Amino acid sequence: MTTTDKTSFPLCWPEGWPRTSRGAQRSSRFKRPTNFRGVNTFASRSHSMDESARLLADEIGRLGASDGILSTNVRLRLDGKPYSAQAQPSDTGAAVYFKLNGKPISLACDRWDRVEDNVWAIAKHIEALRAQDRWGVGSIERAFRGYTALPGIGESSASDWWRVLGVPVNAEPDQVKQAYRVLAAKHHPDAGGHAELFMRVQKAWEQFNEMEKSGWDACAADAEMGRRGDAERERENAGA
Repeated sequence: MTTTDKTSFPLCWPEGWPRTSRGAQRSSRFKRPTNFRGVNTFASRSHSMDESARLLADEIGRLGASDGILSTNVRLRLDGKPYSAQAQPSDTGAAVYFKLNGKPISLACDRWDRVEDNVWAIAKHIEALRAQDRWGVGSIERAFRGYTALPGIGESSASDWWRVLGVPVNAEPDQVKQAYRVLAAKHHPDAGGHAELFMRVQKAWEQFNEMEKSGWDACAADAEMGRRGDAERERENAGA
């Protein structure tokens, strides 16, 4: 998947990402104090679409990610800002796409009955994942491993198991196993995922296990991937 084929409007929901039924959606408690003449009062109000979108953009920027696209069913003006006084669309979901260390990432939320709150929830989720890196419990790469975007339904899928699982080619077995578990749980049909994406994850896991049994040399594979990358860059520079 590339971020260039995703649109800000209408909503492009990530392939295989479970949906929340409208009957299961709830009103959020995401509120902020009302400021009157520079003083925060006890009254609170909901976040606006502009506030939620700015927070999300800030969080993506703090990640050092690129090519960020927020996709919703909120109509936008020519300057990219949402039209004011819009009614909530029938589908209040929100999705964000970006690249982190060259890998395509997708996050989505439709738990809440307002688009603004779903965007806010994604932003706060990213903030929480970034905290893992700050606290030294995990890393940004590990935190986002389960959100690597797989190719869409009908698109050609990657044949390399490490690309599907979103891990380095020379990843440790425990790292590969953890990535597999996260993606398998996310895309399992019984959990609302898509069968084709689940099968890709399963196939990647089987390929890894076959490689392990055959005495696969991860270091040699890493070197081969480096040579492939150099060759691809040379072709791109030649065609530039």
